[in-house]
Amino acid sequence: MGRVSGRACIVTGAAQGIGKAIGLALLDEGAEVCFADRNAEKLDAIADRDRAITATVDVSDRSQVRAMIDKTVDAFGRLDVMFNNAGVNKPMNFLDVTEENWNFIMGINGLGCLIGMQEAARQMIAQGRGGKIVNTASIASRQGFDNVAPYCASKWAVVSLTQSAARDLARHDITVTGFAPGVVATEMWEEVDRDLMQIGAAERPGQAMEEFAADILKGRVATPADITGTTTFLASPESDYMTGQIVMIDGGMTLV
Repeated sequence: MGRVSGRACIVTGAAQGIGKAIGLALLDEGAEVCFADRNAEKLDAIADRDRAITATVDVSDRSQVRAMIDKTVDAFGRLDVMFNNAGVNKPMNFLDVTEENWNFIMGINGLGCLIGMQEAARQMIAQGRGGKIVNTASIASRQGFDNVAPYCASKWAVVSLTQSAARDLARHDITVTGFAPGVVATEMWEEVDRDLMQIGAAERPGQAMEEFAADILKGRVATPADITGTTTFLASPESDYMTGQIVMIDGGMTLV
C-alpha cells in the first residue's frame, strides 16, 4: 500500500519538470492524479496512465481553475491534495524590468497560487473532510537575485500566502505547506540559462547553473527525483501535523 493510496490530487505545471515528477511519484504511491498545465500537447504523453487524468489550465484564470477542480472531482469523486506548482520566469536585469514582465510572472506565480488555494479550499470545505494544499516556493523566496527580481517577489508571495492560508484554513482541517527547491536541472532552467545569456548576465551555456552549483553544500544541482520524496511526504498522512511551513530542498545552498 502506497503512502498516498486513495488520495485524489491535482498538480499544476505538471507537463514537465518538477510538476511532472511530483505527479508520477504520487501515482507510484497509489494516488489518483490530475496533471494540469497550459501545454496541452505535452500533457498528451501522460493521459494514458492508470489513475491519471489531464486538464489544460491557465492558473491565473479562476474559471479555468474551477473547471480543472470540477473535472478532478467528476473523475475521482473528491479532491484531497492540491499542488500549486505552476510557475514561470523571464530574467531581466533589474533596471530593465517592465510592467509586462512583472505582471506576467506575478500573474501566474502569485495570483495563480492564490486562486488555486482558494478554489481547492472551497472544494475541500464543501466535502467536509479536510485536505492538503502544497505550494511551490523557491530559494528565491529567501533572498533576492538581481536578474530575476519579479520571480523572487512572486516566490516571497508564495511563502506569505502559504502562511496566511494555513492560519485561515486550520479550522477546516486543511493544512497548507510548501517546499522551496534550489537549482534543479529541468527544462525551465534551460530556458533561464538562455535568457541570462541574452541579457548579458552569462557568457556561455551552463554558466549560471555552474555558478549557483558552487554554493551547494551537496556539490551538485538537484534532479526532479531529489524533490519528490518531500512532496509525497507533504501529500501523505505523515505530514498531518505540519502547516504553514516551507521545506527547503536545495542541497544546503541557503541556510535559514
